[in-house]
Amino acid sequence: MQQLAENAEVGRAILPIGPGPVLIAGPTGSGKSALALQIAETQGGLIINADALQVFAGWPILSAQPGPAELARARHALYGHAPFDADYSVGHWLRDIKPLLAGPDRPIIVGGTGLYFMALTEGLAEIPATPPEVRHRADRLGLTALLDGLDPASLLAVDTQNRARVQRAWEVQHSTGRSLTDWQADTPAPLIPLSQTTAVVLRPGVDWLNARIECRFDAMLEAGALAEAQAMRPGWNPAHLSSKTIGAAQLIAHLDGAMTLTQARDRSVIASRQYAKRQRTWARARMQGWTSIDPETWA
Repeated sequence: MQQLAENAEVGRAILPIGPGPVLIAGPTGSGKSALALQIAETQGGLIINADALQVFAGWPILSAQPGPAELARARHALYGHAPFDADYSVGHWLRDIKPLLAGPDRPIIVGGTGLYFMALTEGLAEIPATPPEVRHRADRLGLTALLDGLDPASLLAVDTQNRARVQRAWEVQHSTGRSLTDWQADTPAPLIPLSQTTAVVLRPGVDWLNARIECRFDAMLEAGALAEAQAMRPGWNPAHLSSKTIGAAQLIAHLDGAMTLTQARDRSVIASRQYAKRQRTWARARMQGWTSIDPETWA
């Protein structure tokens, strides 16, 4: 499949890009990295990862990290720098990116993790991690009990039908002694206000993107994704955050004899399409102030 944005002038042609930071978001497989690379080559800049799975070592092919050819064309940062078995949060990422933003190169921040972009441009409340014992207590409570344990301000702020959000508010309140709304009110200033960036979100058509996702996973297999899984198999632990890399569990299952390679491939493609759908939903809800671009028009 032809790479998105092969024309060396694409970064200059599709939108005006000022001297400040560039943010590029969008669903998996939509061509974000190719666009970032072209902007870096034509206008300069340091490409910085904003994908929660590409930060990990161990799965460079399956997580679609830049390969040697891309690394030779432009400088990249925060790809594969965290051990595969590490805990890594948006807070870690903000700490890692902060010194890069003060460097001499214009940052070109690219990825599919919407929470990273929101924390970068809106700020992030530095809430302590939930202790395991509090998490276990919350897991055993029903939704009504969780709601009964919230303060009035949190009840007004949280989506009371969303158990995950209710449980998060309950855990914060019962582990820190402060409500989630109190913590959010103390959110520090963002590292980069959105108004000071060129912020682009790619919004491809579903059929076009689904076809690209399928072709890309086949290309990953050709590039050695199965050998990558074989190398990771001795230390495989589904609880590791890096194990959420799409295709990892499926290829490990194939190596364990639980499914054929064709089944692993097909299930990985389906999982990628489902993930892309969630990313599109996030973008519609949270990136309304970003410049929307249809990557199909570049093909």
